Amino acid sequence: MGINKTAGILSIIIGLIFIVFPMFSAGLVSVIVGLSLLFFGISAVFMGWNMRPAFNGLSIVAIIIGILAIIFGFLFLFYIDAVSFLIGIQFYIVGIIMIVFGITGLISKMTKISAFSSILVLIMGILLIALAAFAMNNPIYIAIVIGIVLIIEGVGLIIEN
Repeated sequence: MGINKTAGILSIIIGLIFIVFPMFSAGLVSVIVGLSLLFFGISAVFMGWNMRPAFNGLSIVAIIIGILAIIFGFLFLFYIDAVSFLIGIQFYIVGIIMIVFGITGLISKMTKISAFSSILVLIMGILLIALAAFAMNNPIYIAIVIGIVLIIEGVGLIIEN
């Protein structure tokens, strides 16, 4: 089994876990957001590294976004107490990362399936920013949206190969 299919299956499983078992506390949501950003960041770094020969500028953008996502992931993981009052900002940060990730994927990917998954990630990022304005007091939506995005990316990785 190829690495993309393995990553796709893992992404779908993690996405389903996020959707089926929603979190009830800000601390747990911070951990889930941190882990999600870590996976998202690692994925972006690998995507940027793999497209490096063909799209030099886009690969650098993807790697930078990946590194930023990894940094924010570690911040959300290890500074739970400091982040608990910033849950609304998590929506914005994750939404912006998803939008940039979706746009980068749209520009760099050539197949219809990968372009479609990039469009869905872009739409989910926009939806997440909209949710930030309306759901500051209910951070459970971030885990559900990230779960949906992980499933979309996982299906895209599986179908692509």
